[in-house]
Order: sequence, then C-alpha cells, then structure tokens
Amino acid sequence: MAIRSNGQPALTAQLAASHTLSQSFTIPQISRLGVLTLYGFGIRVTMQAGHLQIEDGIGHERRKLRLPRVGHGLKRLVCISEDGLVTLSALRWLSDVGASFVMLDRLGKVRVVIGPTSASEARLRRAQAVALDNGTALPIARELIAAKLTGHETLIREKLKDTDAANTIAALRDRLVNAETVDAIRVIESQAAAEYWRVWYDLPILFTRKPERTPTFEHQTNFGTGRSRGGLGKPGNERDND
Repeated sequence: MAIRSNGQPALTAQLAASHTLSQSFTIPQISRLGVLTLYGFGIRVTMQAGHLQIEDGIGHERRKLRLPRVGHGLKRLVCISEDGLVTLSALRWLSDVGASFVMLDRLGKVRVVIGPTSASEARLRRAQAVALDNGTALPIARELIAAKLTGHETLIREKLKDTDAANTIAALRDRLVNAETVDAIRVIESQAAAEYWRVWYDLPILFTRKPERTPTFEHQTNFGTGRSRGGLGKPGNERDND
C-alpha cells in the first residue's frame, strides 16, 4: 500500500483491484427461468456499444435495461405489445446468446416467434422413432400424465374445494404405475379428465357486464340548406332540441 506525504494511506491498491476482480451482478427483472417480459407502448429493443438496450413501459413509468453479452441469464424475451421497434442487430444479438424472441398481442395471441437454431441430432430422432417399440415411451407417458393429474388434483382440492373429486383423480394417478401399455394410460387420463371437467361443469362463472345505454333520437340541422333531419345519436350524447 502506498503512503502519501501527509502520512495517509493511498487507495492505489484498492482501485487497482476493482479493475482486475470479476464483478458479479444480477438483473432482478429477469426471472429465474431466464424470461424477461416487456409491455407498454413505444418499446425499443436496440443495440448500444455491444449491449442490448431495452426500453418499455407506459407513459412516464418507463423502464430501461442494458444487458451485456455474458452473465445476463436471458433465455427468452417476451414482448406483449404492438407498438415499438426491434432492430435486426438486436435480433442477431439474441440469436448469438441463444435467446428467443416472442411477440404477443394484448389478447395473448402469438404474432412472432424467433428462436436460435440448433444442430440436427440424428440419434435423438432415431430414439424418438423407436420409442414405442423398445418400451421407452411407456415410462415417459407415465411421468407426463402423472404430472398432469397431480396438477388437476391440486387445483380441485385447493381452489375448488372438492375433496371427493380430488381423491378420485389421485386414485387414478396411482393406477398409472400398473399401466402396461400406452393405451391403458390414455384410458386413465380420459377418466381423470371426465372427473376434472365434471367439477367445472357445476361451477358458475360470472362475467362483469357494463350497463347498456339506449341511443337517443336527435335533430341535426344542415347549415347549408337550413333543413332539419332526425337521426340516432350516440349513447351519452343527449342534447336538448328545440
């Protein structure tokens, strides 16, 4: 450590260390699964000095992010908006780091999907083709349907408060262990689905409806001819007519 002429220690070593030690950081806006969601108006996804520059938000509540090429944790960029711009260089940056880009409209409909390309794996395709013949498909089907029925059971038990239906679905899920064919798994899945949707069938679903207003009949005057004619006015635009 260097000593100044006044006897005070200098910060040369500390400043030098800050340039050599790795700086770790986290981006709280990116979920643990690597998803970053953009929303609002005037969205901008551009490049600046090799970093991905992102801006979104509504009105004065704007959010700005700047992502480096390494250490960002981004796997999927989801844009829920139809107003803004994404540059080609930004799409190239996403492709280079292995992240995908998804654009949804405000109703949730998928408009654009751009993802990184991967090498074709011939061994994987061969394994998928023979999965039904060599018995590999059976444990995979068991695991997938078991996870599905577990979700149905949890929802029915905790949200809809139907213990009997939840127990029935749980019992059907336990039967998957003894299923020896994919067709037997399909039968169990169909029985569980029937029980699941039976609970939903008896559940009333209410929608909030705005009060309707009756259109009014109003007189309109043509200032060119001086003649008056009647017509339907827009709801809420009632006027006094002489």
